[in-house]
Amino acid sequence: MENFSEIYKQKLTSAEGIAQMIKSGYNCASPICMGEPVDIMNAIARRVKNGEIENIKTNGTLNIGNRDYFNEEFAGKFDFRSWFFGAGSRKGGQEGRFDYFSYNYSDYPRIYDMRNDLDALLMVVSPMDEHGYFSTGAYFGETLGMLRNAKHVFVEVNKYMPRTFGENFIHISQVEAVCENHEPIIELPVSSISENDYKIGGYIAEMVPDGATIQIGIGGISGALGKALADKKDLGIHTEMFSDAMVELIECGAVTNERKTFHKRQSVSTFCFGSKKVYDYINNNPSLVMLPVDYVNDPYNIAKNDNFISVNAGLEVDFFGQVCSESIGPVPFSGPGGQFDYVKGAKMSRGGRSFIAMPSTAKKGTISKIKPMLTTGAAVTSHKNEVDCIVTEYGVAQLFGKTMRERTEELINIAHPDFREELRFEAKKMNILI
Repeated sequence: MENFSEIYKQKLTSAEGIAQMIKSGYNCASPICMGEPVDIMNAIARRVKNGEIENIKTNGTLNIGNRDYFNEEFAGKFDFRSWFFGAGSRKGGQEGRFDYFSYNYSDYPRIYDMRNDLDALLMVVSPMDEHGYFSTGAYFGETLGMLRNAKHVFVEVNKYMPRTFGENFIHISQVEAVCENHEPIIELPVSSISENDYKIGGYIAEMVPDGATIQIGIGGISGALGKALADKKDLGIHTEMFSDAMVELIECGAVTNERKTFHKRQSVSTFCFGSKKVYDYINNNPSLVMLPVDYVNDPYNIAKNDNFISVNAGLEVDFFGQVCSESIGPVPFSGPGGQFDYVKGAKMSRGGRSFIAMPSTAKKGTISKIKPMLTTGAAVTSHKNEVDCIVTEYGVAQLFGKTMRERTEELINIAHPDFREELRFEAKKMNILI
């Protein structure tokens, strides 16, 4: 039997040691959010800053914290390419300093396969077990696609990364070098919940049957929906992101996974993001399985769950039912993520419904999020032919199966009252209403 501890010691180095293995011109990548190894990335940035290497590219998704290489001084030397802008990278994307991909989250592994240009995969893992396996812990997502294509794999071991189960294991034999950096992983503070959030959550909850399988995101609306679902029976979880709201639903007994028709008795996710409570819950918990995003977010797999309920956020919607959730006009804000994967999957599910939830206005009530046409340059995240329900604090507009005139009426009815007359006027100008 191999001595995996000895192999680990042979491959153990420092973040600086791993950075020395990165060569000029390398295309690097890290998995989503807390999968990015901060010590390694900062060590690489120092080498770039000192002129030791150049023309480094790195790919990341939902980068939350600020990174040295996000600074303007690294432009053209250490270029970042975003797969979904987070709070840390958004400014650089909006200034045009960062390039970006704009695809459904389920497509990420396939794109890595197609491009086949990944030199180094850099990732955070939980401590190795006695069999030589690391767990990716709170994330998995696109990691398998990266592993298939990376010429070199480097890991940063963090004892604070929870150990989870599923397909998310990597063996010491697959790893070229290891470093250690033990610091608490990034937490997402629990969002405050507004009065409008509670209203929106309540409207959605009324349409969720007992035994439904749910996918919800993050933010105040998701938190409010979680509380509104607390009285439901035998809910199941099949979701892109596992969050605080889901832990609360499990703890109160609303989620049992007993009536799921796919992965029965298991919560299914591809990454987790939330407070320490979430990370403590998932640690060594076999009731949650972490699976690849091209499996979890595959609309056909989503649809294998009867009565699937999908809830996502939107930035604006137009009379046609086109939803933008990723840009403000042509300016990038986040990314498509898995929204369309779940809109499509819920539509295909027997008894399924999808909801795009948003407050009716933006900029302190000065802008309506329901518009005759999307803002010029806005990206269409969810196509008009697939969108089911739009929800604001004024109710639910059920669009699927409706005529253009009926859809427009439904949307105007849930717009803020201050904008309804103007919207009706524009609809008449467009010959939608008469």
